[in-house]
Amino acid sequence: MDQDLQSKKFEKMTTAPVKGLVVKLAIPTMISMLVTTLYNLADTYFVGQLGDVDATAAVTASYALMNIIQALGFLFGQGSGNYISRALGQKDYEKCRRMASTAFFSAIFVGLMVLLFGTLFLEPLAAFSSATDSQRALDFSKEYMQIILMGAPVMCASIVLNNQLRFQGNANFAMIGLLSGAILNVLLDALLVPRLEVAGAAIATVACQTTSFIVLLICTRIFSDNVRITPKAFSFKLFYYKEIVRGGLPSLCRQGVASVMSVALMHCCYMVESAEMTAEAVKAAFGIVSKVMMLISSMMIGFGQGFQPVCGFNYGAKKYDRVLEAFRFCVIVSLVFLLSMAVIFYFFCPQVLALIQKSGEDGQGQAAVDLAVSIMRRQLLSLPLMSMVVMSNMLLQTTGRVVGASILAMARQGLMLIPAMYLLSLIFGINGLVWAQPVADTLSLIISLPFLWHAISFMKKELKKSGSEVL
Repeated sequence: MDQDLQSKKFEKMTTAPVKGLVVKLAIPTMISMLVTTLYNLADTYFVGQLGDVDATAAVTASYALMNIIQALGFLFGQGSGNYISRALGQKDYEKCRRMASTAFFSAIFVGLMVLLFGTLFLEPLAAFSSATDSQRALDFSKEYMQIILMGAPVMCASIVLNNQLRFQGNANFAMIGLLSGAILNVLLDALLVPRLEVAGAAIATVACQTTSFIVLLICTRIFSDNVRITPKAFSFKLFYYKEIVRGGLPSLCRQGVASVMSVALMHCCYMVESAEMTAEAVKAAFGIVSKVMMLISSMMIGFGQGFQPVCGFNYGAKKYDRVLEAFRFCVIVSLVFLLSMAVIFYFFCPQVLALIQKSGEDGQGQAAVDLAVSIMRRQLLSLPLMSMVVMSNMLLQTTGRVVGASILAMARQGLMLIPAMYLLSLIFGINGLVWAQPVADTLSLIISLPFLWHAISFMKKELKKSGSEVL
């Protein structure tokens, strides 16, 4: 790692106009998030073209496993990345190297453990995640999960590299890694899914993650302003793992609770099954909505990820005025964007959803699309609330406020959503399940406000102590 280049980067991150800097860093992360979501959507799209709700439901049920793997990758990736951005702000380059290497090799080891134990307990894992009486849907789930497990070590390590590059302000390299894998994923989906069905989708996903991993690893080696990862720099010191947990626990909580939510959703879909609509059709409906909603929200999250390195560098350098300016800018831009998307997709979601899931011969495919329209329109009502919730979570996480960040990370997809799903399903049936996400979004916003107030108050007090002007 060239320290002269790092010094220039420090100068840029702590003195360049905040809004332009956030936008510059956000563009590649937005593209990265969009690309990631598109290749996740590719699996659902190509499987949906089979016109088989059992196959679509199986892919939806497998989200739980994917979220577990991603949760572990984000624990090490966000944890090390958050620390690295603050350490770069303090010009502590040796600790940056040790943190990057420790997180990377630890993630590979944890991924191997997931592969081992996931394979040993595949049958109960698939049965619990699927919550189905359909043996066919269960077989699809096992087939998909078995292949995904083979890629767990690479998937964890790829997420770590992506986050470390992004937090160093090198989001372009992260984008290149994701883009290379995504293109391959779509091509392989188109080639393999018609022949191998859900197994083809899983193979495409693992191949894409492996490609991204290789490209990202090359980027860390050939560009001198990136923190180098080497076995020599690996450390068993408790300090590094404490910092990984401190910075990565909110992401672990968010992704981990998303896995629990995915399983809970499968069980709630089973609860609201009716003579008119099978549980698999309900699962398929929620599955295709989640992918489209993720497509919208990923752009906003990508924009927020442009804020995180700016936040980390300047918070580490105690330039709190720049942190606050960047936060306000990101909240306003993301709110305007989400409002626009909510209006557009509210009117055009029937056409979009019908493209993803074919009707099939039993009529359940069309029933799934009709239900999906109802689900999506209700979720769009509360979508703009994500601007404050997500940006607050990013601010808390990047500044090391682990408790508040962890609670907010779990709120929208866990602490609020899971109870809402079960309670509203029991009282109102399928209509209650449809309204669970908007209820959870509203409650999450309410929870976020005290934590945000505390963080902003601290920075304003520090600015007053130093005699700086508080905007």
